[in-house]
Amino acid sequence: MGSNGNMSKRYTAEFKRDAVALVRSSPHRNVTEIARELGVSPEGLRGWVKQDRTDRGEGRPSDLTSPEPEELARLRRQNLEQQKTIEILRKAAAYFAAETNR
Repeated sequence: MGSNGNMSKRYTAEFKRDAVALVRSSPHRNVTEIARELGVSPEGLRGWVKQDRTDRGEGRPSDLTSPEPEELARLRRQNLEQQKTIEILRKAAAYFAAETNR
C-alpha cells in the first residue's frame, strides 16, 4: 500500500464541528495554521468551514446544505418510481381502451 500520506482519514462529526468552531473563533489565525495544529489537511478543514457556512445560510444559493444531497437522492428515487407507475398506468389504460373498442 505504501505510505499513509495519501490515505484518507475519517473524522467524527464532533471533531469536525470543534475544528470549525476553532476556525470561527480564531479570526487572527489562518486555516492552514489551525489545520497543521489539528493534524488535518488545510483543504479538508476549508471544506468543513465552507459546509458550515452553507449550513448556516451564509453560502452561495447554489451550495447544498448537509441534509440536501440525501433529500435530493430520495426525491430522484421517488420521481423514478412515479414515472414507472405512470408508464404502467398509461399502458393499462391503452390496453383497456383497446378491449372496450372490440
